[in-house]
Amino acid sequence: MNRRTLVIASASAAIAVFAGGAALYSGNKPEPTPAPTPAAAGNDTLIRMHSPVMGPVAAPVTIVEFFDPSCEACRAFYPLVKQIMAQAGNDVRLVLRYTAFHEGSDDAVRILEAARRQNRFEPVLEAILDQQPAWADHGRPNIEKAWQIAGSAGLDIEQGKKDAASSAVDNVLAQDMADVQANNVKQTPTFFVNGNPLTEFSAEGLLNLVRSELRTKTPGT
Repeated sequence: MNRRTLVIASASAAIAVFAGGAALYSGNKPEPTPAPTPAAAGNDTLIRMHSPVMGPVAAPVTIVEFFDPSCEACRAFYPLVKQIMAQAGNDVRLVLRYTAFHEGSDDAVRILEAARRQNRFEPVLEAILDQQPAWADHGRPNIEKAWQIAGSAGLDIEQGKKDAASSAVDNVLAQDMADVQANNVKQTPTFFVNGNPLTEFSAEGLLNLVRSELRTKTPGT
């Protein structure tokens, strides 16, 4: 990192979302939830071969995020995570795990997986999150609108719908939801940094956990 200092300059928008609580599986009600299970060394339930990865594969620090495309807090955290990665250079990578807690989120995951097969994952993800209020109305998700948003980000919709319906995507969803249970994930987003669960759910908490791992893994930073 060349002694690069990680600083989050503007977290106010995300903190406003945190005050309302994360998107809970039990119905999106703010309530205390148990901490995620600490990950054992070599825990392959955190990262799978199919998991989308952003950043250098060999980065010494890995953020694993269990996220739901329909989750407002996930949308708020995304630019903060990207800012951490940008400031850390090649020292931090992000691994995304699908956590389809909301109605329609499994369909949104299928769109993202279709985009990944067309090498359009990141632009489609960012468009889906940016325009989340237009399609992710809880209880009445507009998945066709989500497809249109993905198309505007460069997705071939016709091919995408074929890919989204594949058994391979079925398997990805099933595996990720099994790993959600294995890691006691009850809310989105849930973060692990080098296998360590984020227990202080805030932008500052995530930043501090990443800083701690960077000090351990990249001495002199």
